[in-house]
Amino acid sequence: MNKTERVKELERESQEPGFWDNPEISNRKMKEMKNLQDTIDMYNHLESQLEDIGMLIQMAYEENDAELVADIRAELDEFVEEFEKIRISTLLSEEYDTNNAILRLNAGAGGTESCDWAAMLYRMYVRWAERKGYTVEVLDYQDGDEAGIKSVSWQVNGLNAYGYLKSEKGVHRLVRISPFNAQGKRQTSFVSLDVMPELPEDVELDINPDDLRIDTYRSSGAGGQHINKTSSAVRITHIPTGVVVQCQNERSQHSNKDKAMQMLRAKLLMLKQEANAEKLSDIRGEIKEIGWGSQIRSYVMQPYTLVKDTRTGEETGNVDAVLDGDLDKMMTAYLKWKSLGGKAVGDDTVD
Repeated sequence: MNKTERVKELERESQEPGFWDNPEISNRKMKEMKNLQDTIDMYNHLESQLEDIGMLIQMAYEENDAELVADIRAELDEFVEEFEKIRISTLLSEEYDTNNAILRLNAGAGGTESCDWAAMLYRMYVRWAERKGYTVEVLDYQDGDEAGIKSVSWQVNGLNAYGYLKSEKGVHRLVRISPFNAQGKRQTSFVSLDVMPELPEDVELDINPDDLRIDTYRSSGAGGQHINKTSSAVRITHIPTGVVVQCQNERSQHSNKDKAMQMLRAKLLMLKQEANAEKLSDIRGEIKEIGWGSQIRSYVMQPYTLVKDTRTGEETGNVDAVLDGDLDKMMTAYLKWKSLGGKAVGDDTVD
């Protein structure tokens, strides 16, 4: 079914009695319809632009008018920019790409240095979300013992948030002169990032309550104004897989439990999909060992500056811009790489 037919089908559904009986499902369908309609409108606009450019070229040729060349160039530049946007949108076509995203950073071995790297990455993703006009909601936050962040979970809300951020799942490696090393030696740190889509309630996934261990604890850390000093934070362990999720940002223990269960459902569904695709070599669902040889991207600050994605080969020397949230080129390169089957093009030679 093409996009135009799908829009017509959704329009018919929206006019049926009982369409709004389940607001979550109806809102999701309306969101899908708007997204499809925006894509169709963009395509129609591109067609119109292309016709106008063709007419300008013909006019310039027939009248031998060199002054029209600048106008043609400006129209072509605008066309290419719009075409690139719609081309990228076609790569965001997997089932949950349009959904909000839930992320979790975990500092690896390396103590304070690794915790500081986790804080830098967290800031990077918050800055990226701000650039996109997305909103950020902190779900769980644990300070490092001396500085930085030991772990943090948060949700990014906005159209295609998961579609873009799924490219970031994996181990991130930093090479720099450590500010925590009195001898000024170069040091390597690792942090892992897990990324899941926020799932709608109608996604079917059976979870046996007997497989869960639910613990409550006292909220702490920089989780925002709703964090309090009562034992309202909730940690849920799925015993068969060892998956652990936790939430401490809502007002009540009940709300934190609901959010943690939502996170658990998303994580287990991702594991199930990975199992179908790869037979899930590690049933615990760990991304990879947080250490040498497992990184998806390296960020080198000394003795030179370079950010390189080991999967796609995409790289830039402007480390500061990337750490300030300029991630679109890296994400776009991943989407293109994935659409071509994810053939390995990177290497681990960056040091």
